[in-house]
Amino acid sequence: MKTSLVAVDFHGQGCADCAVRGFSVCASLDQIEMREFEQLSRRVNFATCETVFAQEDMSSCFYNLLDGVMRLYKLLPDGRRQIVGFLLPGDFVGMTIEERHGFSADAIGPVTVCQFAKGPFGRFAEDKPNLLRRMNELAVQELNQARDHMVLLGRRSAEEKVATFLVGWRDRLVELRGPSNIVPLPMSRQDIADYLGLTIETVSRTFTKLEREGIIAILPGGVSLRDSARAEALAAA
Repeated sequence: MKTSLVAVDFHGQGCADCAVRGFSVCASLDQIEMREFEQLSRRVNFATCETVFAQEDMSSCFYNLLDGVMRLYKLLPDGRRQIVGFLLPGDFVGMTIEERHGFSADAIGPVTVCQFAKGPFGRFAEDKPNLLRRMNELAVQELNQARDHMVLLGRRSAEEKVATFLVGWRDRLVELRGPSNIVPLPMSRQDIADYLGLTIETVSRTFTKLEREGIIAILPGGVSLRDSARAEALAAA
């Protein structure tokens, strides 16, 4: 069963006690700024597989993910799908200088976001150097992730690609859940294939091979890293 990676109760909750504030874009704001910031946001829920924004849509909003997991992808001219990333609570998406989105975003499961219109957000941020600095940090982080993804799609074996994905996903979850060798995988095998540039058959065979070699154990909705050292060695190859 695929479940939320973090449990968040949004009933009556404001920005000041948001469960993901500590590692989201608004972490740099003080209490007075937070009260003003809260007036800019609109909390929006999306159902499983519902589109948050689509490739070539006008880019009019920023989104801060509060709960759930989002999938970012680009449709190629021949209809194939390349997944470019997965978002977790605290991630900020929509930062672009282009008028239209260059990729699509949808909800893997139920998702809750804070939505900000770009105009009011930009005016609010103008005299908030800490917020601008935080946004720059997130932009650099996004560029680094894009670079790492390009390397991942390069000349690496299927085992190395899958191990890199599992180790990287585990490391991202540490901030939300704390250390654990249990790695929930809310995305499908097809999603993982489209992210790694592999076929779904290759991904399935590779999971089975890693399990046979004692590196992982396949669980309902995820995996257990039984031999983290070997998984990390594959990821570093």
